[in-house]
Amino acid sequence: MRVRVLGVDPGLTRCGLGVVDGGSGRTVHCVDVGVLRTPADEDLPHRLLAIADGLEQWLDRHRPDTVAIERVFSQHNVRTVMGTAQVSGVVAVAAARRGLPVVFHTPSEVKAAVTGSGSADKKQVTTMVTKLLKLAAAPRPADAADALALAVCHLWRGPMLRRMAEAEARAAQLARAHRARLAAAAQQARTGGAP
Repeated sequence: MRVRVLGVDPGLTRCGLGVVDGGSGRTVHCVDVGVLRTPADEDLPHRLLAIADGLEQWLDRHRPDTVAIERVFSQHNVRTVMGTAQVSGVVAVAAARRGLPVVFHTPSEVKAAVTGSGSADKKQVTTMVTKLLKLAAAPRPADAADALALAVCHLWRGPMLRRMAEAEARAAQLARAHRARLAAAAQQARTGGAP
């Protein structure tokens, strides 16, 4: 069964987009990769609108099953992290409007998934993405490679995360049933065994 993931490396100046199909096991195939760009001297609302419009075109063209977004993490530059967070929100809303699941992955999760090391540098990520997807050339700029890495990360981590969520839901269900039995036993003890 094929699963298609749109990976998004959010950014106001450059927003990386990568679409990857996954099959059985760890088979992955690059469908498309690119970058949405907005000029730094343009007003924020217009930049966000341009990204939203470009993203809508990608969603229409590629029809992904899931959208994987890089989770915003603390940076020294507050303006950069704010812009990244705003773009992440735009992407999440666009996906939610279409009923698509949205998953956030940290940079270290992505690096670990594609290189085996959560502290890999951008060059290592780009090299591994190029090899894994059997690309003729490395995706440029790094935002494009990062978007592909996000999609691959989700394809490989998604089944494990789904199994963990199912196990947690089952454990919660068992805990509720156990509490109900305890409450019933306590009630019976208080009433002396009377129904």
